[in-house]
Amino acid sequence: MTEPLVPLPPLEKLSDRVIRVLAGNPGKFTLQGTNTYIVGTGSSRLLIDTGEGRPVWINSIKAVLEKEKIAIDKALLTHWHHDHIEGVPDLLKAFPNTKVFKNNPKDGWSDIQDGQRFETEGATLRALYSPGHTTDHMAFILEEEDAMFTGDNVLGQGTAVFEDLSTYMESLEAMSKAFKGRAYPGHGPVIEEGPAKVLEYIKHRKLREKQVLDVLAQPKEGGWSSMDIVKVIYKDYPENLWQPAEKGILQILEKLRKEGRVKHDEENNTWSLSGKAAL
Repeated sequence: MTEPLVPLPPLEKLSDRVIRVLAGNPGKFTLQGTNTYIVGTGSSRLLIDTGEGRPVWINSIKAVLEKEKIAIDKALLTHWHHDHIEGVPDLLKAFPNTKVFKNNPKDGWSDIQDGQRFETEGATLRALYSPGHTTDHMAFILEEEDAMFTGDNVLGQGTAVFEDLSTYMESLEAMSKAFKGRAYPGHGPVIEEGPAKVLEYIKHRKLREKQVLDVLAQPKEGGWSSMDIVKVIYKDYPENLWQPAEKGILQILEKLRKEGRVKHDEENNTWSLSGKAAL
């Protein structure tokens, strides 16, 4: 990501029922840090994600709970990446009665199924299975606000990485139709027009796909490697971003290969258009 990060306070009340607590782990891939959210209006509330185990995070959580005179009843984890789940031990040490939920859970945790509802005073969260960023990824619809906690499928700044592009695109399509309000992302600031941002992600991915096809349509002696394609599409970006960008280009190429639109020469590790490319 090349745009400057929007400054975010370590702790912020975002609505009557949502408090964001940063995990204290800013960085290249975590942006301002992982967002964790306390959700609800009563004395017992839900928590979404737990950061990566930095002491500053659990200290912030303790301070909020003490100030607001509330407790965390359940912790819901969007996916398995360490910057979202490694705070669980600190959470359970401080609040041992908290029940932890995750799709495809670890021992001692409870599962999350698509459509499962979690209710607390002032908030109802409905789970939406949305793989792509990871195979276990869950988003959560906050019914009272018609908002969505998008996890790492959609970020407040920049674009997200993914494990499988076809699956990711299917999840984005489903997410775009599942809510109408804000998006509370796993990283970055609140997105006021949530569905519009999801559609922007879809448009961006389709644009990148077209750019790949346009590059492959140009003749090149010896054929096109994935890095050759990156150097054309990302020519105006700093070179230190080319290697991370190549991973995304390879995902696009693999999606197009499965669709029969491109061919891969394994011997030379080059790519070319197939007869279906224009379809």
